[in-house]
Amino acid sequence: MDQYVLGVIVSNIAGVLSRVSGMFTRRGFNIDSLTVGETESSGFSRITIAFHGDDDIKERILQQLRKLHDVKEVEVLNKHETVIRELLLIKIRNSAGSRQDIMTAVEIFRSKIVDYSPSSLTCELTGESSKIDAFIELLKPYGIMEMCRTGIVAIERGDNCLKTK
Repeated sequence: MDQYVLGVIVSNIAGVLSRVSGMFTRRGFNIDSLTVGETESSGFSRITIAFHGDDDIKERILQQLRKLHDVKEVEVLNKHETVIRELLLIKIRNSAGSRQDIMTAVEIFRSKIVDYSPSSLTCELTGESSKIDAFIELLKPYGIMEMCRTGIVAIERGDNCLKTK
């Protein structure tokens, strides 16, 4: 099964996200990643949804999303023509014995330390999901205390824009 990324423009009103995610739930489709935020126009929000499926599932999802009243635009984003990023905040145990190795990993991955204490380091990293996954795997031996990921955000390269009609 392939992974698809959808860009969805919706009305920026209460309940829209619930209706969009509920459409997936009612039909038994799983969402891999879902992010939402206001667009350049305060009356609209942009939802980025990633999911796995075949072409038939993709077409059914597109058809159902387009039927929702507050959905203004839906587009399947081509991975080769889209900038896709994710944010990770990760808290790692800080000890004198591992600090230099962690700092080296932070430098190599172009991460940033955003909080430092004698017992923990909190790092911020943005990038493709595979980069985030690799950073997490590298830091596991040092003791991950806590982490959170945003899910992906995506925007098409060049002049292509997802706009309301």
